[in-house]
Amino acid sequence: MNIQEIVSILVSAGIEPNESAKEVKMLIEHFCNYSTKDIIMGKPLDYEKLKVVKQKAELRAKTRQPIQYIIGSAYFMGNLYKVTPSVLIPRDETEIVVSNAINIINKNSLKTILDIGTGSGCIACTVSERCKCSVTATDISEKALNIAKTNSENLFQKIEFIQSDLFEKLDNKKYDMIISNPPYIPKGTTLQKEVQFEPKTALYTNDSTGCEFYEKIIEQGKNHLNKNGFIVFELGINESEQVKLSFEKNGYINILIEKDLAGIDRVISAQIS
Repeated sequence: MNIQEIVSILVSAGIEPNESAKEVKMLIEHFCNYSTKDIIMGKPLDYEKLKVVKQKAELRAKTRQPIQYIIGSAYFMGNLYKVTPSVLIPRDETEIVVSNAINIINKNSLKTILDIGTGSGCIACTVSERCKCSVTATDISEKALNIAKTNSENLFQKIEFIQSDLFEKLDNKKYDMIISNPPYIPKGTTLQKEVQFEPKTALYTNDSTGCEFYEKIIEQGKNHLNKNGFIVFELGINESEQVKLSFEKNGYINILIEKDLAGIDRVISAQIS
């Protein structure tokens, strides 16, 4: 048994060859404590540990469970986060959102940030690490908050966590920025098998447009933003114009949309006057 044979297990299950090789590398690094340097140097692999890697690859091939859930962790902007099926897997697209938010925070010297729907805590932790500000993170899910708390402790980031459905438990608190990657997939949408393992409450809206939570946060957020405060969202596909319109209807200004590497509208930011 060799690494290529394990890669072929994933390829045979319909996973793209380059992605299969990347995932097997992740399995080897995790279950064999084997680094990229070890691979380059040709360090021998322990056969018993390699058997575990094969078993995990077979599990991935059979169930299509995301590799990050099998390993129990995922990288986001250089840091490793614990992940379980209770939280969304951090994605590259969200890194664009966070980078955009960090630029706004630092440029405007913002001091108080609210992350709504924190999940794994990757947004809150990254902002806390890279900006001189205080961060509050909320989620409706207690299980998600427990994961986020663990990640913040592992990364030595001091964050206030509140279990809340949007602004429900925030009383009259106000912030300089609200940042969110809310659910934006319209109900009834069929997703690929891997995504179906992720928490449905973090994926789906109750409406047919996918804009339910954008509209709620935009409308209610006016009461929780300081003067000249910002909202920054991750956008779902084909939702930018409706979200922009919602901002305009609620009196926000300086509305900006940024595309991801695939040319898709991915980030929208706006400012309350």
